[in-house]
Amino acid sequence: METDIPPCNIKIDKEGTWFYRGEEIFRKEIVNYFYQNLKRDESGQYIIETEDDCCYLEVEDAPFVVKAVYRFVSKSEEEGIYLLLSDQSLEKLDPNTLWVGENNVPYCSVKNNTFCARFSRAGYYQFAEFVEYDDEKDAYFISVNGVSFYLHYVMPQEE
Repeated sequence: METDIPPCNIKIDKEGTWFYRGEEIFRKEIVNYFYQNLKRDESGQYIIETEDDCCYLEVEDAPFVVKAVYRFVSKSEEEGIYLLLSDQSLEKLDPNTLWVGENNVPYCSVKNNTFCARFSRAGYYQFAEFVEYDDEKDAYFISVNGVSFYLHYVMPQEE
């Protein structure tokens, strides 16, 4: 971590709530401004970088949270699963980026594979409606456009 970049005193908790010095940031336009300027440095640390300033922030789990999950079928019969993210954007799920972490919480990559997103409880329950079980492989998967995407489990690292 570069020493010339100060901390922001900003934290994103595992539910996607933003805090400044322990107090919740309620104004959505401020949170969205921070999301628009959220980046990662070379070491993977999260930073907020604007034209005038740059600072490190603390991210408890994932910087984005999947608030809701929707399945759409287009007029051409192509299926897609869409995610409502904590920055209020709607993004198509890339099923290749799905994984399941500790406590069976699903995650995926978002924002052109730049960040990961943790599924909220509500998002998890909506997503679970699309999950199927393969008896032969003893594995869970989702099917999109006739293709099965198996859920990979990632175990936490021992400290």
